[in-house]
Amino acid sequence: MSPYHHEIGTPFIELQQVDSTNNYATALAHAGMAQAGTVVFAHEQTKGKGQRNKTWKSGKSANILMSTIIQPRPLPLSQAFLLSMATANAVQRFFSTYAGSETKVKWPNDLYWRDRKAGGILIENIISGSEWNYAIVGMGININQVTFPGLKTKAVSLRQITGKEYNVIELAHELSRHLHQVYSLLETYPHVIRDEYHQNLYKLNETVRLKKDTRVFDTTIKGVTPMGDLITYHTVEERFAVGEVEWLI
Repeated sequence: MSPYHHEIGTPFIELQQVDSTNNYATALAHAGMAQAGTVVFAHEQTKGKGQRNKTWKSGKSANILMSTIIQPRPLPLSQAFLLSMATANAVQRFFSTYAGSETKVKWPNDLYWRDRKAGGILIENIISGSEWNYAIVGMGININQVTFPGLKTKAVSLRQITGKEYNVIELAHELSRHLHQVYSLLETYPHVIRDEYHQNLYKLNETVRLKKDTRVFDTTIKGVTPMGDLITYHTVEERFAVGEVEWLI
């Protein structure tokens, strides 16, 4: 049976408090206790992690804070961004069910609604030599939180969008089902994953302002390569690796 057919969310570990769900899931893997498909959900994180060593802050029991343990084989490590695309697609599918078609994926893997961040993804890999043993897929999605200190209008939650309050545990299980559906495409239909990622790509074919080192420039988003590089165009085509440029919005 394909490793992608492990039911995501079985088992489902619910924690009241943890430093980070990614850390907890990683510890399970290092202890030889990891089970593919395991979801670790926390009501509160004391040291939530975001991209590029940023912290992820969340109100207690207000949002989805979860990590799932994936055995990526036979996907080679060279296709790691395909797993990132698949995860982003599942998160977008889940959120758009409630928030509609304005739900987008901002490269490389943030969840956006209009021009505001609704969630993020952080994938940490466990590698032995050339063997990609596990991927720890962390997700933080704003559900019921209504104030975001320091972020003001840069963040948004499902409750702010819809005016409704949600059962976060139920939504975490629902997200797990979306992950299971999309991961089942990884081996046989990678082109479907890439196509869907581009269909929902934030600012596709629009001009944005980016910053690389001291250079600030306007350019048009044209897509993302299978390796995860952002493709832009302004008189010439340029490609940027994850972490190489900063969005200025």
